[in-house]
Amino acid sequence: MGHFCLIESETQSFLCTICCFLYVCSGSRSSKTFKPKKNIPEGSHQYELLKHAEATLGSGNLRQAVMLPEGEDLNEWIAVNTVDFFNQINMLYGTITEFCTETSCSVMSAGPRYEYHWADGTNIKKPIKCSAPKYIDYLMTWVQDQLDDETLFPSKIGVPFPKNFMSVAKTILKRLFRVYAHIYHQHFDSVMQLQEEAHLNTSFKHFIFFVQEFNLIDRRELAPLQDLIEKLGSKDR
Repeated sequence: MGHFCLIESETQSFLCTICCFLYVCSGSRSSKTFKPKKNIPEGSHQYELLKHAEATLGSGNLRQAVMLPEGEDLNEWIAVNTVDFFNQINMLYGTITEFCTETSCSVMSAGPRYEYHWADGTNIKKPIKCSAPKYIDYLMTWVQDQLDDETLFPSKIGVPFPKNFMSVAKTILKRLFRVYAHIYHQHFDSVMQLQEEAHLNTSFKHFIFFVQEFNLIDRRELAPLQDLIEKLGSKDR
C-alpha cells in the first residue's frame, strides 16, 4: 500500500474540490469516466440541492457542508449526494482503468486482508470471485441501474421515496466505498504519477464525512481505510 498524501488545510481541500468538478467538464484526462455520468435534471428541486451542496463546499468546512440543510428532506439530500459520489468515483476510477486490469488485479481487493466477491441478489445471487475491473464494472452498472430507477430515486417533485430507500442508499454507498479502498490500496502510486491524489483525497474526505454524518456505512466495512479515515478526521479537528 502506497503512502497516502493528505490535504493540509480546508482551504486547499476546497480548491481541490473545485478542481475536481472542473476536471469533469474539461477535456483533460480526468474527463474520462468509467460509466456515463448521471445527470440530475436542471430545474428540479434535487438540482437546486446539488447546487447548494457545491456552494457549501466552498465554506471551507466539510463537516458543516455535509449537514442536512434546514427544512430539507433527508432522503432527498442523501439521494442527491449519492448521485454526486457516483459521478466522482466514476471519474476517479476512469483515470486509472489502464492500470486496473485482469492481470494486475485478478481479484477485487483492498490490500492483502480484504477481498470482495460480487453478488447483486438478482442476476448473480451467489457471490462470485472475479477480477477488480470486472467487479467494479458489475458494481457501477448495478449502481447506475438503481439511480436510474424512478421508483427508488424519484426525480419528480411530489413523488415519495420508497420505504426501502435508506437501505438501498446504504448498500450503494457501502459498495462505492470499496472502489475508493481498491484505488488507495492497489493504485495509489498510479494516482500520484497522474497527479490526481488531491482530487482523490478531497473526494474521499467528502464521502467519509457524509457517511459519518448520517451513519450510512457500518464501521467494520470501513476497516480497509480506517487509518486514513482517522487521519482525515484528526486534521479536521
